[in-house]
Amino acid sequence: TEELKQSKDGLASILARQKLSEEKISQLQGSIDEYEGYASQALSKNDETLALEVAQKVADLENQLTTETKAKDGYAKNASDLRQAIKNAENNIRLLKQQVDTVKATENVQRAQAAVAERYSGTDSKLQTAMDSLERIKEKQALTQAKMNAASELAEETGTESLDDKLKAAGIAPTGASAEKVLERLKNK
Repeated sequence: TEELKQSKDGLASILARQKLSEEKISQLQGSIDEYEGYASQALSKNDETLALEVAQKVADLENQLTTETKAKDGYAKNASDLRQAIKNAENNIRLLKQQVDTVKATENVQRAQAAVAERYSGTDSKLQTAMDSLERIKEKQALTQAKMNAASELAEETGTESLDDKLKAAGIAPTGASAEKVLERLKNK
């Protein structure tokens, strides 16, 4: 994130200042050692005035050293605190990314389960509708068959033979022309 990048840039700046401060401390310590040597030489020559002037320079350098050491320690503490804050932020970001990935994966699984459930519930309803239609067709066919069977039974009971058929069977009605009847008729003429 942008804030994390800014924090890292800030840490780099603090570390740079700490490094410069350490270099300045080293220079100040070198100067102090150098002027203490000069003060000792002035004392060995019994030049108190010069020795006092050099001692004042050493005192000024020591005051600068104390101030610079405090600044360096402050930079070191700030750098340490910022490092820890950056580390915590990175851990939090990593955890959040893992949680986001988990949430996305769970959402995808749930979406897939819903699609499967919808597909099967849709299939069940379509299958049920088809089965209902098939059942209605079967019932209609069975009713039609039953009507045909009933009609056939009624025909047998009431005798569907026509009156002419009954008369012919009894020998009362004419049965139509046959070769024997035509031959007998011709003989009778």
